Parts: sequence; C-alpha cells; structure tokens
Amino acid sequence: MTNRRGNHEGSIRKLPSGSFRVQVTINGKRISFSAPTRKEVQDWLQQINLECTEIAKFPMKDLTLEEYLDNWLLVKKTTIRHATHVQYSQIIRDYVIPFIGNVRVRELRTEQVQSLYGQLLKRHVSVYAVRKTHTVLHSALQHALRMEIIARNPVAFALQPSLPPVDINFLDESQASRFLIAIQGHRWEALFYLAITSGARQKELLGLKWTDLDWVKKTLRIERQLSRPGVGTTFSPTKTHHGRRTISLGSQTIHVLRLHYERQCTERLEADDQWQDHGLIFTTSVGTPIHPRNLLREFKTILKDAGLPLIRFHDLRHTCASLLLNDNVSPIVVARRLGHSKPSTTMDIYGHLIPDMQTEAAEKLDELITPILVEPRSIENEQKAFQRRRN
Repeated sequence: MTNRRGNHEGSIRKLPSGSFRVQVTINGKRISFSAPTRKEVQDWLQQINLECTEIAKFPMKDLTLEEYLDNWLLVKKTTIRHATHVQYSQIIRDYVIPFIGNVRVRELRTEQVQSLYGQLLKRHVSVYAVRKTHTVLHSALQHALRMEIIARNPVAFALQPSLPPVDINFLDESQASRFLIAIQGHRWEALFYLAITSGARQKELLGLKWTDLDWVKKTLRIERQLSRPGVGTTFSPTKTHHGRRTISLGSQTIHVLRLHYERQCTERLEADDQWQDHGLIFTTSVGTPIHPRNLLREFKTILKDAGLPLIRFHDLRHTCASLLLNDNVSPIVVARRLGHSKPSTTMDIYGHLIPDMQTEAAEKLDELITPILVEPRSIENEQKAFQRRRN
C-alpha cells in the first residue's frame, strides 16, 4: 500500500514546459504553486511550512487579533522588503492594535472594521493612512483565511474612504529653466538635472551606480533604489517590475554627468582614506549615499533662493512628465520613461495637465469630417460630361 503524504509534505514534479509545480496539503486542502525553477518551488514550500508552524503555536479559538498580527508580521518579514515591514508594523501598532487588538480573530466582524476606519478619520488620520490600514489588514486576514483560521475575511466587505482629488505640482517650462540656471555649479547639479530629464524617483536616483550608465549608447539603466540610508545602507529592487528600465539620455545630460564624474574624482582624491566606495553616481563628499532628508533640505533652499514654488522633490518627476506630454511626446514613451506598467496609468495621473492637446484634437477632427460643398450646377455639368464620354 502506498503511504499517503501528511499535512505540509509537498510533492514537486517537473512539467512538460520545463517549469516545476509543488502541491501541499494544509488541513486537508491541496494547494499548488508553479515556478520556472525547482529552487523557487522549494522556497515556497519552506515558507508555507514556516507559516503553518508559527500559526500552530497559538490556540486558534482564543487567538486575539493582536497575537495573530504579531505572528503574521514575523512570517511576513521573510517575504517583503525591510522598509515595507517597518511600515506594516507601524500601521498595525498605531492604527489597529489600540482599537481592535483585543478582539478574537474568529469573532472579528465587518462592522468593527468599518467602525475602526471611522474612528481613525475622527482622529484626523489621513485618508491615505486609513486606506493603507485597510490593505494591510485585508492581507493579514486573507492569510488567516487560507490557513483556515477564519471562515471569511471581514475586511473584504468593509468600505474604504474615498481618495480626495490629487493636486499635482510641477514646474512649467519657464520655471524649469530658472531652476536649471539656479543649480549651475552646485555639487548636486547633475542629480537635480537628471531628476527632471529622466523622471526617475528620488530613491532610484540615489541608488544609481556608474555601471548603470553607458556613455557610448547614452543610456541609463534603472534597476535598484536606495532602501536604508545611513548605518547599514542597503539597496532594494525598483518599486515595481516595470520600474526596471533603460532610458535614453540627451547629449546635454551626458555632458552634465561627465562634469559630475570629474568633480567626484577630485572629491575622491581629497577624501583619501575616508572615501567609502559604493560605486554610486550621487554621493556625499566621502562617497556614502545621500540621505533623502539632506537632499530635500538643499532642494528647498535652492527653490527659495530662486523664487520658485516650494514643491516636493518628487514633483520634479511630475515636471518631466508634464513637459514631455505638453510637447506631444507619445504617452507610451513617457510611460516607459517613468516606469509605469501601462500608458493609461500615465494618462490617469497627468492627462488633465495637457488641455491644449484636447483643443488641437478637436480642430483636427473638424478638418477630417467637414463635408466638401459642391455647387449643384457643377454636379449637372459633370453628369453631362460623363454622358458625352460614353457616346
């Protein structure tokens, strides 16, 4: 007789396509997972076993939401970025535990979750924070549903507060020119210049390395971002899969970067043994990554001295998009430059910034569909001429 596999004992097999699939039994329920390599399915199986082991430490009947979320965060830590784990922990600590942490997981109801959102809004917690709380709580309890700790996810039926209208700030063409004049000679001139011409996010810019730059092809590869500036600096992948991209650079941008490279070589020599080489394009005077707070402080000073609006650093990304779209650059090209998954995302964010294109489109449509007026006598003459040719 063949021995049946027990709970959490997975079976891995290779598929005709060359990929691998693992199946595992959890509380009598079979779950499958496929991946291109055997190692990926083995890692998944190991993660599932870890989750089941951790969950099993608690008596399901009396498990409170606080106890469950503490355990969920420990498990989740192995699958998400450090910054994301810190954010999840803060949200749970500040916005969930004080209000419904003592409620048993199996007894949590949708109306309690809905009441939580209302209490947070009354305490002037932002709509964005409440919506993020909804996302985190839903993910945590969806895991409890998969583990059969609960029969349904009460968060799935709770209504999130609506997002307020988003005001996008950016520099217009004239203001962008004034800003570029204001940064001339600054040791971070190339950083600010590239922020406008590339549309890259702040963390992406601070994570760039010289090996990402191709001087000959005039291209820049964006594939990482600065994750933890300061002690124990780390880098992580870009925000999304589509964020990994290669963009073209103009000749002037290459020139600005070349001057920056020469300046950095001088700083390296002056710093001598104090220089900490990370291979980064943009650094402090001793080679370490630039802290976002220090960059923002310098950025605000430049704007104030130049008499420009005190926008966020991220608004330089908006400036890039608005300048390109107003110059009739294809949304597909702009989306790829910004690292958006699809052009519709770009147009959803920036479409309202280009009203002139609507006017131009309306005029072109009128030209295309306006009927050509023909005099009746001309039609009669054409008919007579046609008849004569036939005879």
